[in-house]
Amino acid sequence: MNEISAFILGVIQGLTEYLPVSSSGHLAIASHFLGLEDGESNLAFTVAVHVATVLSTLVILWKEVRWIFKGLFHKSSEGMMNDEQRYVLNIIISMIPVGIVGVFFKDYVEEIFGSGLAIVGAMLLCTALLLTLSYYLRPRQKKDISMKDALVIGLAQALAVMPGLSRSGSTIATGLILGNDKAKLAQFSFLMVIPPILGEALLDIVKMTKGGIDSVFGSISVSALVVGFVAAFISGCLACKWMINIVRKGKLIYFAIYCAIVGATLLLGLCI
Repeated sequence: MNEISAFILGVIQGLTEYLPVSSSGHLAIASHFLGLEDGESNLAFTVAVHVATVLSTLVILWKEVRWIFKGLFHKSSEGMMNDEQRYVLNIIISMIPVGIVGVFFKDYVEEIFGSGLAIVGAMLLCTALLLTLSYYLRPRQKKDISMKDALVIGLAQALAVMPGLSRSGSTIATGLILGNDKAKLAQFSFLMVIPPILGEALLDIVKMTKGGIDSVFGSISVSALVVGFVAAFISGCLACKWMINIVRKGKLIYFAIYCAIVGATLLLGLCI
């Protein structure tokens, strides 16, 4: 993988991690057309761009992150949990489904990722359907995300390990269908993914170091790795901020149309 390919994939990762169009699906499509079918299998690059998007989340949502840590260890006078502690508890609850998938079904998921673009096209259509439902269903709005809602949103995140099924699209659409506040939901969706991404990155780093320095970098140079990281970080910052505004304005239907077109085109192209 050269610097140009790393830049393209980094930008795609940063944008599609937040936009509801599936980062894994678009990386698979881009890698295919760039002749880099093995691009995503390079763990060093995968770790770099995912950590970059985590950092972009922390930068854009720094006020919310600071609010959480400021009150996390503060004891309430009534002995009850404060808002910050409840928020962290909801994030922990949302992590349970994806943690189960990662521990017990990791090999099966990796096998699906290698099954070609057909699964990507099908899951993009599923993403389009879910986004469409969240646009037309208008349940009564809730003030806060409950623990039950956090678990259901976490289930959506676990299902979104399928390539082509957007994680942000699945979690945000599910939350909207449940009647959660748009702005709070977008922030929760982006913050809840940080622990799973960092946990997976840590496991990948351990896996890389077991094979020695050559296995760490694989077929990618340090310069290409840096380019991919910077591209993912900058595009991630832009996409994160943009997506929060999009959710507030309720314009997810346009992404549903996009996912439907791309998914249908992929499947038709494979059939011809």
